[in-house]
Amino acid sequence: MKRVLRADQVSQSPSVLDQHSHDESYHTPRRPDAVVFPESTEDVVHIMQVSAQFRVPVVPFGVGSALEGHVVPVKGGITVDTSRMNRILEVRPDDFLVKVEPGVTRIELNEALRPYGLFFPVDPGANASLGGMAATNASGTTTVRYGAMKDNVRSLTVVLADGSVIQTASLAAKSSSGYNLTGLFVGSEGTLGVFTEIWLKVVGLPEHIVGARAVFETVSDAVRASTAMVGTGLLVSRVELVSALYIDVFNRLEGTDFPVHPTLFLEFGGTRGAVESSVEMAREIAADEGCQRWTAVEDASERTRLWKVRHEAAHTFMKQFPGYGHMATDVCVPLSKLPGAIANAERLLESEGVRGSMIGHVGDGNFHVSLAVRPGDKGDLERANAVNKGLVEYALSVGGTCTGEHGVGLGKRKYQALEHGNALNVMRTIKSALDPDGRLNPGKLIDA
Repeated sequence: MKRVLRADQVSQSPSVLDQHSHDESYHTPRRPDAVVFPESTEDVVHIMQVSAQFRVPVVPFGVGSALEGHVVPVKGGITVDTSRMNRILEVRPDDFLVKVEPGVTRIELNEALRPYGLFFPVDPGANASLGGMAATNASGTTTVRYGAMKDNVRSLTVVLADGSVIQTASLAAKSSSGYNLTGLFVGSEGTLGVFTEIWLKVVGLPEHIVGARAVFETVSDAVRASTAMVGTGLLVSRVELVSALYIDVFNRLEGTDFPVHPTLFLEFGGTRGAVESSVEMAREIAADEGCQRWTAVEDASERTRLWKVRHEAAHTFMKQFPGYGHMATDVCVPLSKLPGAIANAERLLESEGVRGSMIGHVGDGNFHVSLAVRPGDKGDLERANAVNKGLVEYALSVGGTCTGEHGVGLGKRKYQALEHGNALNVMRTIKSALDPDGRLNPGKLIDA
């Protein structure tokens, strides 16, 4: 490899190999044989050519913030760390487009866009790399208004398994020409190619932002309110549910005094008049569904404090269990099925005796369960896996999916046949056509 890259672009240092042996999931780490740090599309082409020549697996790596073992090199080989490909290549404010390399992080991009009055809206919480976000079809708290990465990637430059380079689409806002390759590659989790340039859609910064908190007696009341707010067409940018257990933990560990009830955290953005109208209508909808307490704030620092409990929920939950591992899982269901899915999750946690709690993007039917698991305790892991299995089976039974945003990776691979049926064979045919040797991130997503 050092024959085609500089010596400082290749590492077999034990500490570097360890850093790239895992993500933030509970899955067993596995070191790659080497880590390479490309700085251009041409570098990635050379890497793929070496991989093809010697039949060596390749695993793309962003910042390692994935939650389902996506970047664990289960068969060793080369980990391609894109952190040095971190340039913002072009900003087109009049087209609401920006071209970036995959190593640029979400926060870096938004800092660069601010002088243009623009921002990139997809917010998975972590300061993830945009390449990793595209690879996993990341979404997050703003999905209810702006969609996931598939809705915000205009085109990709991709290096394929044989070292050839393609651009997946034009820069036009719409096209009826050819297959939707961009949609195919976004969410492919590094199994079809390595991204080297990404054209993203960006939007204007809202003139006025208001945050709000609505406290309810039950989860069903909160979900009905959130569904009505979305259905009414309000300028709601975020609709997040935090369970009573999370609220209780946050109060105890962070010294807050929030009511210990299911709570919606909301954000509205747009022109001042439109936002004020949306906030008032949202308050009325919440009241109709039994809201016990409503709080709205405009000041940026006050909004930050308001949202702290949602943004830090998982980390705060895990503070109760020092030395435990964090198993994070998610499913997504049609909105009408969300109360039942959450009730099912509560039953599973109780019946299996697993330490866990829930937060959710209730505006789009996606919710997360955090599980505290003792490392090395086989019984604990089996109970946590039983909860995960029960969540997925219920979601699929009501027309949902095994993962709304975490992705498949290693953890949800076993549910692919159950969810997709014969369509999984089509996916494997595509994989085989683009990567006949199975070198790109093997053992993930749709692999048997």
